[in-house]
Amino acid sequence: MSVALATRVGELVLANPVMTASGTAGHGAELAPYGELGALGAVVVKSLCVEPWGGNPAPRLTEIGPAMLNSVGLSGPGIAAWLEEDLPALRAAGATVVASIWGRRVADFESAARALAPAVDALAAVEVNVSCPNIEDRARMFAHSPSATAEAVSASECGLPRWVKLSPNVADLTAVADAARGAGAAALTLVNTVLGMAIDTEARRPVLGAGGGGLSGPPLRAIAVRCVFECKAAFPDLPLIGVGGISSGADAVELLLAGANAVQVGTASFRDPRAPWRVLAELRAWCENHGVTDVTELIGAAHD
Repeated sequence: MSVALATRVGELVLANPVMTASGTAGHGAELAPYGELGALGAVVVKSLCVEPWGGNPAPRLTEIGPAMLNSVGLSGPGIAAWLEEDLPALRAAGATVVASIWGRRVADFESAARALAPAVDALAAVEVNVSCPNIEDRARMFAHSPSATAEAVSASECGLPRWVKLSPNVADLTAVADAARGAGAAALTLVNTVLGMAIDTEARRPVLGAGGGGLSGPPLRAIAVRCVFECKAAFPDLPLIGVGGISSGADAVELLLAGANAVQVGTASFRDPRAPWRVLAELRAWCENHGVTDVTELIGAAHD
């Protein structure tokens, strides 16, 4: 049975709904040895700011059962270096490329968007990662505040669709989502990691160099499903991208049923770099086994 896998995220049509997640597939074509990048819906690169950024002190990663705790700290080469050194390899590999930007101030988002402007023809969208520290608001994340989120999203205009990546660490996600929508978000990416910490019981100190970090992997999926479901119910016409704990085709189906137009595979790639392509193949097989001829039939079906 033939399955139509194309999906739409706002005005952007993707060949299929499976993408990489920012922060888990590198800045460029690092996953190219494991699969055809052009066969994925899109490659979402690691978040970038205008200037090179070293990130947090080591250790930066640790396993927590089936999950991963990280405090990488958004390290990156800066946008100018990325445009020169990494984007050409992604383009040569046939990838549909989504850039991700972050900042510590509203002005940083504006600078990042301006730096991307010369490459808009090479990019499909920009993911605005507002789940990062806001030093203008006592080190709270932008995504913890509707007004700060709106300011960051507005500042990120660069002629590309803006996908706004939100945090689940808030009391009222729909209020923040509404602010992002009002500021020009073409879609929401739901969600970033959950705040967590691990302590070395022998050393009696935090395992990670920065203390706490972001928890990702299978335990995050139930949270992502809840966030996608809530935002789909609140904003039925706003495109959503589900991310968090996806490691199988059935996991992807669950996020689609909750209301996601597309999904991103992240932490699973650390254990299996071929995970995005495997999830895509399993999604196709799931549809074939369940008589689904068009993947868009699944989007938001749990709300019916």
